[in-house]
Amino acid sequence: MHILDTGARFSAVRFSPVFNPPRSRHFTVRANLPFPKHQAKYHRELEAAIDAVDRACRLCVDVKRSLFSSKDKILEKNDQTPVTIADFGVQALVSLELSKLFPSIPLVAEEDSLFLRENNLVSSVVSEVIAKASVGDDRLSDADVLEAIDRGGKDAYTFCNKPATYWVLDPIDGTRGFLKGDDALYVVGLALVVDNEIVLGVMGCPNWPGDSSDGTTGTLMLSHSGCGTWTKNLQVSGDWTRRFVDACGLVNKARLCKYLMIASGRASVFLLRARTERTIKSWDHAVGIICVHEAGGKVTDWEGVDINLEEDQSERRIIFPAGGVVVSNGSLHHQLLEMISSASPTI
Repeated sequence: MHILDTGARFSAVRFSPVFNPPRSRHFTVRANLPFPKHQAKYHRELEAAIDAVDRACRLCVDVKRSLFSSKDKILEKNDQTPVTIADFGVQALVSLELSKLFPSIPLVAEEDSLFLRENNLVSSVVSEVIAKASVGDDRLSDADVLEAIDRGGKDAYTFCNKPATYWVLDPIDGTRGFLKGDDALYVVGLALVVDNEIVLGVMGCPNWPGDSSDGTTGTLMLSHSGCGTWTKNLQVSGDWTRRFVDACGLVNKARLCKYLMIASGRASVFLLRARTERTIKSWDHAVGIICVHEAGGKVTDWEGVDINLEEDQSERRIIFPAGGVVVSNGSLHHQLLEMISSASPTI
């Protein structure tokens, strides 16, 4: 993603980089889900998504541990973005786990297996997937894993310009951060879309401690339409904490960051400018949109229009937000849109 250099474009505004999250609005519960299942129409899909993302995060941790002793696991795609066997392993693993319970729901995801085949890394990905997949998947073949990856790839499914139900997966949002070390955050993001509405989302961030006070790292965030946004430690059990956006009402006091931090109340604004040379992908935004919305925030294009996931009618892989994407705590949204409108001839 490209974050707009707001300080350079809006000379009268400075965003504070310091995180000072409010805590008074948080509360915790202990359960598999943080709300009664009858309140969540898609609770089965949400539970499956939580399990899949949790497994995917464990795969990422193991791959990252071995990356720097095996440089051939780090590659570069044609657009000069880095990719690792973790990207492919996550996509295969999530695809396999979801297809067991929901075989009729298609998957829209970032990778396909052609690049993997061309670089002779199939066996490395297969071994990582087998290690993290559900019991009974120990006999997965290379073909099984490659097919699982391609289930989410380009041309895997055609939506025929009709409303649909489908998963959207970003295997690793922040691969560059994944490669840099423990300080740079990266996220596995999974969302479910039903008739152009994002109804649930799960983000796993293996190296963010969140509110942990015991030194452990790893945070899982979930959202379900009408049920709020919640986080817990990535460990199997633990308390869920309800999340809300912050209450910042002055743009010059706002903290600039990405979806995860805004939904957690630790930042206020994320701005992305559309560029003619790069497309904006649905998987970079789908899960973040619902997590911010359910935490009380707002996401639109630069003209204040909600993001439409169906503009790419046949594949649902690309979005076309006018000008770019504006993510905020809600309180600042109108101010930001006015600033963008007044500055638009120069940005």
